[in-house]
Amino acid sequence: MNPILVLYLYLISIIFFILSLRFMSEVKTSRYGNWAAVTGMIIAVITTLLAYEIHQVSYLILAVLIGAIVGTPIALKVPTTAIPQRTAMSHAFGSLAVALVGASEFLNDRTSIIVSNDYFTTAVLCGEMVLGFLTFTGSTMAFSKLQGILPGKPFIYPGRIIVSLANLGIAVALSVYLVLNPSQTIVLALIALFALLFGVLLVLAIGGADMPTVIAILNSFAGMSAAALGFVLDNKILIVAGSLDGSSGLVLAIIMSKAMNRSFINILFGGVGRGVKGKGTTLTESRIVQGYAPEDIATILSSARKVVFAPGYGLAVSQAQHVVRELADILESDGVDVKYAIHPVAGRMPGHMNVLLAEADVPYDQLYEMERINPLFPETDVVIVVGANDVTNPAARTKKDSPLYGMPVLEVDKAKTVVYIKRSTGPGFSGVDNELFYLPNTMMVFGDAKKVLTSLIESMKNQ
Repeated sequence: MNPILVLYLYLISIIFFILSLRFMSEVKTSRYGNWAAVTGMIIAVITTLLAYEIHQVSYLILAVLIGAIVGTPIALKVPTTAIPQRTAMSHAFGSLAVALVGASEFLNDRTSIIVSNDYFTTAVLCGEMVLGFLTFTGSTMAFSKLQGILPGKPFIYPGRIIVSLANLGIAVALSVYLVLNPSQTIVLALIALFALLFGVLLVLAIGGADMPTVIAILNSFAGMSAAALGFVLDNKILIVAGSLDGSSGLVLAIIMSKAMNRSFINILFGGVGRGVKGKGTTLTESRIVQGYAPEDIATILSSARKVVFAPGYGLAVSQAQHVVRELADILESDGVDVKYAIHPVAGRMPGHMNVLLAEADVPYDQLYEMERINPLFPETDVVIVVGANDVTNPAARTKKDSPLYGMPVLEVDKAKTVVYIKRSTGPGFSGVDNELFYLPNTMMVFGDAKKVLTSLIESMKNQ
């Protein structure tokens, strides 16, 4: 294929990728973002296949078939509650592919690298391999924690930070050695080993509450690794696509860490979620709360004029978004003003609640981000919290010894009445007891969110 035509097709693909990110910045245009990304990727893949000579077509066809056989059921069958896990594994396999291609490129070209003393190419390959391998194991560990295969609590032990950074330091030091001595190919295996081990140790010591941010950080690592490989392969679409992936993952991680009022260092090495005992806010503290029935909540809602729903991971687990919409429709038919409070890190991935509510066709203009909805809580009659734990905990504002202190939360406790639907009074991913359970204006309703809301709807219809 004409090289100029290849560049033009790559440029068109890049434009689609950029449009994809632009469209995905808003819920109402997110579908266009998906289609733009798919179109850009199809153009990029086809152009690459036509631009280079393929020596083993049968292997390529086999790889495509295997990918389609594995990927199609995952795309169609994975529930929305498991999308974070699927995302983590996509990062894992993508980064592993990049790392293996980088290793193959080094082994294939090591003779020319040795002859030409090409330090730059070797350094870039080493950097992308370190990022790729540590992202693979880190993403795999994130998947295991989110899936419940491993405990959500951080694995804490004395000197863990030194041990983790030592593995990364060794991988970097070996990379420097390989740059200076490219004939020592055995060092390549050692670099991979220590990078893989660092990814395991890094994420193993991070609590389940921080997994969404960790996934965003690992997404950034995977993108940077791909961009670095693009420089080595002189593949411009890989450079741009990797840069877009890396930068968007980094920006997203920054937004999420800002939403929690925490630094990357604290997220990666703070060990939040280990259940450290504080004064009045602990994992083991036992206090009694009074439970209410759906009929009691129906009575309260009958006189409410302003109602806000605060969804969390409990909504995703019970798949209660459609029932929430049905309840909202009943309230609106009675003249009630209904809004939805969206915390940036509610659920297990960015935008998790937006996606769930979009499935139920909740109007976009009823979704209020935390900064917009917090000033409105004092004038709200009833807030219905559906499984949103850490992001509604008043301890983040009132208890300085709490691990959550300083994290911006939905200030639902300022409403006249808080209806909290939850299976139990167990703590969230952070391992911190929720002070909201024990406030005098909170009405706890225990049970599966979908079943509770269905009973609540029946009670309201019978009034």
